[in-house]
Amino acid sequence: MLEHAPAPAPEEIREVVAPLAELEGPLLPMLHAIQEVWGHVPQAAVPVLADLLNLGRAEVHGVISFYHDFRDHPAGRRVLKICRAEACQAVGGAAVAQSVLDRLGLDWHGTTPDGAVTVEPVYCLGLCACGPAAMLDGRVIGRIDADRIEAELKTGPVEARA
Repeated sequence: MLEHAPAPAPEEIREVVAPLAELEGPLLPMLHAIQEVWGHVPQAAVPVLADLLNLGRAEVHGVISFYHDFRDHPAGRRVLKICRAEACQAVGGAAVAQSVLDRLGLDWHGTTPDGAVTVEPVYCLGLCACGPAAMLDGRVIGRIDADRIEAELKTGPVEARA
């Protein structure tokens, strides 16, 4: 994903979402499709979706901002999600998360300056018995600590290792 790629044209957005328009409750599938193509939901998509679905722009924006998986800017090449739920916090998750953020020089939702890694909070990965837990590039990892996360980030994406 190019960080400074031009915003897609309304016609490009319509082309991506048009096949989904006949679905019942099409907004979420449309948002997922847009994010799949551009790596985020560009601001230019809001008026297009509002027009197509006869919704207010505020309604579309409200859905985008409510669901944490939708981004308004491109993520890094790798996405690290660290669990913030109570079970992981009870076994040191907050300290691990802070250590990882400090090592990367980021806050939550931040991306490293080289575009390599984005760190996001997630509220339960279903790995409560193996906390603290994280998800890196869609792969869950249990019993994490900052050193393990650092090592995982150095190995490269799973598809690059295959």
